[in-house]
Amino acid sequence: MIDPYQALGVAKGADEKEIKSAYRKLAKELHPDKNKDNPKATERFSDVTKAYDLLLDKDKRAQYDRGEIDGEGNPTSPFGYGSGGGYQRGPGGQQHDFGNGGADFGDIFEGLFGGGGRSGGSPFGGHQRSAPPPKGANVAYRLKVEFISAATLQKQRITLEDGKTIDLSLPKGVEEGTQMRLSGKGRPGPGGNGDAIVTIHINPHPFYDRDGDNIRLELPISLKEAVEGAKIKVPTVDGPVMLSIPAGSDSGKTLRLKNRGFHNKSGVRGNQLVTLMITLPKKDEKLEAFVKDWAPKDNPRASMGV
Repeated sequence: MIDPYQALGVAKGADEKEIKSAYRKLAKELHPDKNKDNPKATERFSDVTKAYDLLLDKDKRAQYDRGEIDGEGNPTSPFGYGSGGGYQRGPGGQQHDFGNGGADFGDIFEGLFGGGGRSGGSPFGGHQRSAPPPKGANVAYRLKVEFISAATLQKQRITLEDGKTIDLSLPKGVEEGTQMRLSGKGRPGPGGNGDAIVTIHINPHPFYDRDGDNIRLELPISLKEAVEGAKIKVPTVDGPVMLSIPAGSDSGKTLRLKNRGFHNKSGVRGNQLVTLMITLPKKDEKLEAFVKDWAPKDNPRASMGV
């Protein structure tokens, strides 16, 4: 069983910034795309992602620190913990949260006290209608979705508590915490089945960052590409595309790839914003010799008054 702090290599009191920094570094190193022939790296990438997910969730982190859940997010007690229920794994391996045993008390109370009314015109006479039978309990599920899948609205398969699977179409405008209600997919009851409530969690990506409906990417380029300009292949959530780098580009220059971001609720896609980052080669003798005898005329800090 993984210890999330050890998996990320951070201290128990690490703050959110330290956790994100540690994850980003490890994710770039262990990402499956870079380790296709190394199953151990892929396995560790999975552990690192689970650790990041748990430690970035304040409630789960506190539960882990108190010993109530393990590094997988499962209760350490076979009966869960506390009166509010626990994090359980249903048939087929699907993880889902149960709050208050999954019961939707709002529906029950509404059935008992709301809309009962009295027959006839007088509030003191007539026959009071009996409350309708309550529906079964709702069941809460937490669905983890890969960053690229969320951006491109790829269908997601979820296994319900009864072992049946459903292919979900992600809604336009999906974001962290988006909830989907599957009517009648909860537990059975006298008044019919309850609902399944699916909460979306979008996994972080090693080099993409979400900025509203846009996606940001820091793209390494060579000094030669920056000076002379070039056409280079750039990754996007829809697959690689060619991007023209203008000659004389500085580090920090941002270029735009239209309609390569997330969909908003109207279906319009954001953009991918590509920030150029010049990467110098290590121990390049020709470059070192050139720079040694080169005296640039411009002061790059002139605008700062120094």
